[in-house]
Amino acid sequence: QVQLVESGGGLVQAGGSLRLSCAASGSTSSITSMGWHRQAPGNQRELVAVHTSGGITNYADSVKGRFTISRDNAKNTVWLQMNSLKPEDTAVYYCFANALAAVSGYNQYWGQGTQVTVSS
Repeated sequence: QVQLVESGGGLVQAGGSLRLSCAASGSTSSITSMGWHRQAPGNQRELVAVHTSGGITNYADSVKGRFTISRDNAKNTVWLQMNSLKPEDTAVYYCFANALAAVSGYNQYWGQGTQVTVSS
């Protein structure tokens, strides 16, 4: 089992910045990729950014050039630096971790979510 605890959400004006943190605990040695999804009211959850265990990062087109994902494996922590925020970035942001299952395949774990609100 992996537990994820997020922090860093809040209210910011358009053009501002926020930094989200997600700390993993439990069976952290089984974690492969970590990242962030977000879900705005009335919308489906969408992938924002992912950081693989090999150091590869991928971003949603809507956040490329504005958001940066980083990770410290020793601290079992992933961050999402969000710059030039727009009102359309308003959503609940969820940290996730993919971890190797005991027998085969992967399990996916989720944090509780943190609200990001960008005012115009």
